[in-house]
Amino acid sequence: MTTFLRKRALSSALPLLVVLLGVFLLARLTGDPTSLYLPEAATPAQREAFAQANGFDLPVWRQLLDYLAGVASLDFGTSLRTEEPAAEMVLRAYPYTLQLAGATMVLAVLGAVVIGSWAAYRPNSLADRVSSFLSMTGASVPDFWLAVTGVWMFAVVLGILPTSGTDNGILSWILPILVLMVRPLGVLTQVVRGAMVSALSAPYVRLARSKGADNRRVVTHHALRNAAAPALTVAGDLAVSLVNGAVIVETIFGWPGIGKLMIDSILQRDFAVLQAAVLLTAVTIFVMNILIDVGYALLDARVRDAATV
Repeated sequence: MTTFLRKRALSSALPLLVVLLGVFLLARLTGDPTSLYLPEAATPAQREAFAQANGFDLPVWRQLLDYLAGVASLDFGTSLRTEEPAAEMVLRAYPYTLQLAGATMVLAVLGAVVIGSWAAYRPNSLADRVSSFLSMTGASVPDFWLAVTGVWMFAVVLGILPTSGTDNGILSWILPILVLMVRPLGVLTQVVRGAMVSALSAPYVRLARSKGADNRRVVTHHALRNAAAPALTVAGDLAVSLVNGAVIVETIFGWPGIGKLMIDSILQRDFAVLQAAVLLTAVTIFVMNILIDVGYALLDARVRDAATV
């Protein structure tokens, strides 16, 4: 397992370097921040002083080297907007995104296991058809449309949920979680159902039933355990996409997570904060991918053995 982890960590180093270079170059394509942070009447001397104070007067290659040196020493610079350390701003927003994504995935996995197993236990029944239709619909509906529709229905028309922010306790979590949960719930339900249908028709399940095992034990102890491997892989990929793709939902709901921080930093051309936010998100995704591979290897010895060769 140590060899497996070392290989996966080394294979993630090059993509991480590409992310570092990419976010640095793309951030500077958004324009010169001087026009945002200085008044229109600013003199050339004031503009030059601002550029020198923030290193924008240096050649791009020199700025890149300074950026990489800062990353190596865990110094991500200072926000142009707030003059706070960029790392502090990102770390303050990061838990909100992790909590939102974590709560969403836990509920999605639990719901998918229950619905998918129930549908697989009675294939082609009315319940199976209804759950398949709803899950495929949920997997296809865009998050931003659900978010806007949810705000209009539950916040504007019914007035039972807040439109944005986190000031209303548990009520503030309901709409963001529901919106983010629809797609992973739909996808996972289909995966669990397909894996359970195959598992329930396998010889070891028929053998367990011939030995007198009741249906509940067959489903929970035999079929579900063997159906967990493909579901785990898909669930991990969906969790990664939640961390990476919650930008739109966080922005619509005013959720103070790392996604909204990225959008604000792009609009304000706050390079240091944007670079730190993207880097932390990339590291999170790489770590999650490694954990997914480890989990899959623990479930399937063939994967573990192949990785150590």
